[in-house]
Amino acid sequence: MRWSLALVLAGSLGCATRGVVEMMPPPPTFEQKVGWIVRLEDQRILAEPLPEPAVPAESTHAATPAQVPRPDLLELITDPDVQIRRRAALAVGRVGLADGVPALVAALGDLEPEVRQIAAFGLGLLGDARATAPLVAALADPVPTVQGRAAQALGLLGRTDAAEAIGELVVRLARGGEVTQILAENLAFPLSPEVEAFRLGVYALARLRAYEPLAAAVIAENGQPLVRWWPVAFALQYIADARSVPALVTFARSGGPGAAFGAQGLGAIGGPEASAELHALIQAPGIPSSLAVAAVDGLALHGDRAAVPSLLELLRRQEAGTEVRLAVVRALGRLGSTDAIDHLLDLASDRVPSMRAAALDALADLDEMTFVTVLSGLGHDPHWSVRAALARTLSRLDPAIGLPRLGTMLDDEDQRVVPVVLESLARLRAPDVEAILTAHLQKPDAVVRMAAARGLGDLARSSSIPALVAAYDAGQIDSTYVARAAALTALAEFETDAARDAIARGLEDKDWAVRRHAAMLLRELGDARADPARIRPAPTTRAPEAYREPQIVQPAVSPHVYLDTAKGTIQIELAVLDAPLTVDTFVTLAREGYYDGLPLHRVTADMIQGGDRRGDGAGGPGFTLRDEVNEMPFLRGTLGLARDWEDTGGSQFFITRTPQPMLDARFTAFGTVLAGVEILDGLEPWDVIQRVRVWDGTVPP
Repeated sequence: MRWSLALVLAGSLGCATRGVVEMMPPPPTFEQKVGWIVRLEDQRILAEPLPEPAVPAESTHAATPAQVPRPDLLELITDPDVQIRRRAALAVGRVGLADGVPALVAALGDLEPEVRQIAAFGLGLLGDARATAPLVAALADPVPTVQGRAAQALGLLGRTDAAEAIGELVVRLARGGEVTQILAENLAFPLSPEVEAFRLGVYALARLRAYEPLAAAVIAENGQPLVRWWPVAFALQYIADARSVPALVTFARSGGPGAAFGAQGLGAIGGPEASAELHALIQAPGIPSSLAVAAVDGLALHGDRAAVPSLLELLRRQEAGTEVRLAVVRALGRLGSTDAIDHLLDLASDRVPSMRAAALDALADLDEMTFVTVLSGLGHDPHWSVRAALARTLSRLDPAIGLPRLGTMLDDEDQRVVPVVLESLARLRAPDVEAILTAHLQKPDAVVRMAAARGLGDLARSSSIPALVAAYDAGQIDSTYVARAAALTALAEFETDAARDAIARGLEDKDWAVRRHAAMLLRELGDARADPARIRPAPTTRAPEAYREPQIVQPAVSPHVYLDTAKGTIQIELAVLDAPLTVDTFVTLAREGYYDGLPLHRVTADMIQGGDRRGDGAGGPGFTLRDEVNEMPFLRGTLGLARDWEDTGGSQFFITRTPQPMLDARFTAFGTVLAGVEILDGLEPWDVIQRVRVWDGTVPP
């Protein structure tokens, strides 16, 4: 806020004129300003609405509205306090309104580098093309961290016309001593400003798929990498240009994080040299899980049937983890080798539900009749996820085979199976599918109704419009957004006024996630009602005073949580300054015992995911969180907030086992594993979180 002597004097003189002394309100404190920023950000607005004009009175002891400070991010971004300016600039980016672009562009000229840096980051979040020229200019900022964030923002904006300028930045940084000396496997953050700027520039070129500018900086004339740090391997595999094969081979043989990216790149490019290298990798003893999965997936992608014997040998290795064996089973199904049938028959009764499901799916690919015979003898699998996976497999078979079995599965005792059955019936175009889907729009389970709405949208029969409108209305009693959002998505398939009017009602939904989704649907339909201002302020379950709590505005410590599993404990430091509301929610749920006893419903070579009481990835706590996207990168051991689309997070979280740069600046990172990172590698699908304990500096964990 701008407080001047002239304003104070003017107020005092005005009071004297009326013969009444008016007291100026005290200037807002640091904590008040932070509370304002967090609240405005959560409501997805740039400023608190102006109060209604007061009725003039002859005298009053109250301050006039003009004298009362109003929470306004565009004012706070020019605050005297550098930390307030920085935090306001981040909030402007998170709010997502184009009206914030001029303020962030102006902040690129701030005297403090950390403000310029976050202003560039915020412009990347806004995604407005008007920021292009100022961001290109910021590539020449005297501070490397500002240069890097400007490059990242241009990558997020998809500005291919800026690739050459970003490439020049990366070349300059790559020739510096800092970058050339970094160890290939270094996963620390933050590193030196020059190294971080290089990382962000390389990522930006990957997003822009700009091979030539990247190669000029990181690949020598002989095709080998000039810089062997793993982010270079990531960028090369993401672009997947055939000219990078020699460099990717080097990375694949290197070990560490870069090896898996090298193998992924070879798999994406294909060709004899790539296949030979991937084949050699899966034959190597003691291959890390992430590298093995990447190599196996690459061989399957290009149909290399010569690799089947080596894949079968890898499947038999005792030390191969569940993720590797699952990848091999999927690959065997895709490669179509009948030599694998006997092995798959054995795995159809494996102790791990995911393995049973994958084996049945692969059998269906290899030999439909063998699959049917096996299926008839297996009976009712005890785990719901296998039955759900089976329904998905049946949707790929001849309708004469799939439909009768799917019909019997509609009455499964576990409601988590039914949504997949409905999706499969819709995919196979069952003769009575519209009636089945319409009937399930009235079921009590919101996820079942979500699947039914999606199926009707896929059918795109205008006779379904009234039922979908009614389903949206009936979903108002749900604590979750999924069924209402699915109904609106289905209605977007119809070019009728009734369908569009129903979608427009979603602009006033009780959940911000649905409002945002409805606005996106209308925008894609070219409907003028998709005004970003119409859906704001975002509804919230937080009371106004909650934004002023000390743990939000001025936390004394960074809380730690301890995830106890049967295989060990994982200690995580929460990023309370980067994602205060996400951290506060996670801590609250943990203290309530919300996570205790929940399964890890998704485990891959790259991450683990949990926090869903349904256990199928479709559940949540009954409310949604706004994204708090920040500058933290997703490295090994980063805690992130899972979501369906923007601002749909809740209780579900994931922890990365390997670096995942394409999640940076898109998902909320809110913690880092401090101890027990090796425990991550031993966790399997459906392992249970026994308990989540919290330490906040006062209460013992």
